[in-house]
Amino acid sequence: MGKITKDTPLAELTLRRYEKPAVGDRELVRKFCLSVGLLQPGDSRDVVVDVFHVLLHARRDREELHSEEIKNKVMDMRKKQSLPMLGIAASNIRRQLKRLKDLHLIETNANLYRITEFNSISEIFEEKVENFILKSVLSRVKDYVQRIDEEFKEKKEE
Repeated sequence: MGKITKDTPLAELTLRRYEKPAVGDRELVRKFCLSVGLLQPGDSRDVVVDVFHVLLHARRDREELHSEEIKNKVMDMRKKQSLPMLGIAASNIRRQLKRLKDLHLIETNANLYRITEFNSISEIFEEKVENFILKSVLSRVKDYVQRIDEEFKEKKEE
């Protein structure tokens, strides 16, 4: 009997390339979320966009928000834009916050959420996503590539 291993990734990163950013503040955040895998193409449940959007607005005032405040602001935002009230349950808002936190875009302190250190997204993305997550994922993929090359190398004729 062979050893059973779980195919649970240690880290995961989805990256997609879209056309150059256009204007429109929510659309910009939506495309970013699609680009980094927080949102799937064609997904109608896009509340993660509004959650991140609310936190980006809060960063302007260096404001930290409780998940309940985020939920209320998301509801207001969706109402103003005539968007369906999908995915706005408190449990789902917390799930989206966790996903943003897993990408290191936001952090929490005493149940208050904010954009990581109130930094710029470009700074956070470079430091946390590019230099930390992407580098470690690429490094491991390269380990597999090397190992495959060793394992499946051409047999030498004698």
